[in-house]
Amino acid sequence: MGIKNEKRPYFGLTGGWLTFWVTVACATDMSLFGYDQGVFSGVVITKDFLKLHNLEGPSKTKTLSTVTAIYDVGCFLGAICAFTLGERLGRKKSILAGSTIMAVGTVLQASSFSLPQIFIGRIISGIGNGINTACAPIWQSETSQSRWRGRLVTFEMMMNIAGYATVNWINYGLSFVGGAIAWRLPIALQAIFIIVLWSTVPWLPESPRWLLMHGKEEEAVEVISCLEAKDAEDPFVIAQRNEIEFAIRYEQENGVRWRDLLKKNDNDTKTLRRLLLGAGSQFMQQFGGINIMSYYLPTVLEQAVGMGESMARLLTACNAISYMIFSGLAVLLIERMGRRGLMLLSTGGQFFCFLIITILLKFAETTSGDVTQKYGSASVAFFFLFHGAFGIGMLGIPWLYPTEINSLPMRTKGAALATATDWITNFAIVEITPIGIQSIGWKFWIVWTVTNAVFFPIIYFFYPETANRTLEDIDAYYRSNPSLIVTTDYDAICKNRPQKYIDHEDEEVSRTAKSKSLSHPIEAEHVEFTNPLR
Repeated sequence: MGIKNEKRPYFGLTGGWLTFWVTVACATDMSLFGYDQGVFSGVVITKDFLKLHNLEGPSKTKTLSTVTAIYDVGCFLGAICAFTLGERLGRKKSILAGSTIMAVGTVLQASSFSLPQIFIGRIISGIGNGINTACAPIWQSETSQSRWRGRLVTFEMMMNIAGYATVNWINYGLSFVGGAIAWRLPIALQAIFIIVLWSTVPWLPESPRWLLMHGKEEEAVEVISCLEAKDAEDPFVIAQRNEIEFAIRYEQENGVRWRDLLKKNDNDTKTLRRLLLGAGSQFMQQFGGINIMSYYLPTVLEQAVGMGESMARLLTACNAISYMIFSGLAVLLIERMGRRGLMLLSTGGQFFCFLIITILLKFAETTSGDVTQKYGSASVAFFFLFHGAFGIGMLGIPWLYPTEINSLPMRTKGAALATATDWITNFAIVEITPIGIQSIGWKFWIVWTVTNAVFFPIIYFFYPETANRTLEDIDAYYRSNPSLIVTTDYDAICKNRPQKYIDHEDEEVSRTAKSKSLSHPIEAEHVEFTNPLR
């Protein structure tokens, strides 16, 4: 059944094609994020950059780490801005605002001739990226069907690594050119991603859930009908609208104010627990150790393993390709293994890799001669495997999970809090990494071995499954006052959609269709909706 709309919004695109173009925009956003994260790993070992900004020599290590990490402070501030900006402006306008801010930061960095200018440029770019990374996953999640939601958000994180891989190869190639172009051009090329965002985001649909939250019912129904490729009066479209409206009303009637989050409330839909689970996934992502590699892998290979600059750059670029391949596997497995399964697999793999890296680098530091080189070279394989383990799970799920686990009224705030957690912990790790490697050598790697060992049981016992569920299914689950320990409830950890949610949706569509057949279509649109799962 087609859409009875003569104007045919969104250039006539509906269904899968409309979702495809939303995905193009969100994937471009995440590619820019990956590119921006990887670009400075090559910049900080470029001699022209270091000389121009007076950052040469061991005495400048702390300043150099701050120049690198200050970007994450900007991202943190941007994520905090998204608390209110994302709700007030909507998902689309927030991304456009973030992209424009990033454009300003890009110009400042690419044209930098002083330390203060590069500082300011990185902070401004970070603010824009913080807004974008808080809003893009929400926009994708709220415009995607439940069976595609996990795959699409995970695909965007694969494109994040594609951006990271691209810039590492650009850094490697330009290292043979040398001079200012070796660092100015990679920074300036971020403009390509920004232009694509400016060209696609404005004409794409806003989140129907955000529209309903702000009383724009007619536009929301139009978006749902276009995304589902059905008429606006179709029972499925009406049922979806009713389901979202019920979730909004329930949360508004039983919602908890920020200052009351710690107080016990029998009607609470576990707001604090859901916020902590979302933010916790980002905390575990960062303290799993990934950004030691993302920002400093060439530095690590030079200082900890003992490689030359050219080989360090080449291996970093090669590693980015294998990293992207593993992140692509996550797209295929995200619904089959579920969020919990992939997070557990990923964290277990990270623990194993860091354990072996710690042992090998210990022997590399405490032996001499050819044996030292052999231990150092052997550790490189586990740096590669670490990226594979991270890419298959903990890369994408911490960006997806906060958009699923939080209720609609708290979704922007929950995703913004999770993103802010990501960036402030990211800052801490990026700040301490060069100092840690320089000061304590192989012992630095023990920290990340321990953190991954701790995270494994936390995920197993406290994180419910969100795969193959609608966002409203997850709201219904938390209205049932579930146990903190999720392993006691099979429905909370199973990978397939629980039957009770399927039955409820079928009943609602059937009831809506029956009501429509007995009355005028306009009246049928406003059938009172009650949710038996409350």
